[in-house]
Amino acid sequence: MTKKIPDPGVMYPIAGTKRLCFLQNILSDPQIIVGEYTYYDDPEDVHNFIKNVLYLFNFNTDCLRIGKFCQISTGARFLMNGGNHLGKGISTFPFQIFGGSWAETPAHWEQKGDTVIGHDVWIGNSATILSGVTIGHGSVIGTNALVTRDVAPYSIVGGNPATLIRKRFEEEKIAFLLALAWWDWPVEKITHYLPAIVQGHFDVLSNSSSWNT
Repeated sequence: MTKKIPDPGVMYPIAGTKRLCFLQNILSDPQIIVGEYTYYDDPEDVHNFIKNVLYLFNFNTDCLRIGKFCQISTGARFLMNGGNHLGKGISTFPFQIFGGSWAETPAHWEQKGDTVIGHDVWIGNSATILSGVTIGHGSVIGTNALVTRDVAPYSIVGGNPATLIRKRFEEEKIAFLLALAWWDWPVEKITHYLPAIVQGHFDVLSNSSSWNT
């Protein structure tokens, strides 16, 4: 009997456990966009993910964009643009948000744009990602890391602030994987090549263009 491919529309994809969810199925905020098969794990409550997207206000236009097949550990936090304060004046206090006679005080709030997490990114326990950061495909963010700047694809970073520990592969292989973009394949093709993907058989993947159903 042919086994079924896991359904990305299932909230809790592992039978008998509710500590891990396919993340897109618990979200309703249009400013949080998550790709298929990306999961969040939290033994307390998977809805803690939403609580840990901080300072995401609808009067701002920034979004948190997370790709497909990402793995997000317990306590990962994303600090969005609504948490930025004025930095060029004497006071950082946000007078304007309290309205009244303070509302029309001229101010320029720092907006760093969307926070973007690429495909197949692993974010470790209690890592913190600051607003406007882009994390490249295939990267690994270490436990308790504070990510303050962009992370190149297939990098492993850690620390406070996060710095490069090493690249996962040499540059030629990284370029190959970025061009391959296996996460955009039909799920049937991903399933067919899964042994090569998880075991790192680049030679097999180099012939994947000939695949057909």
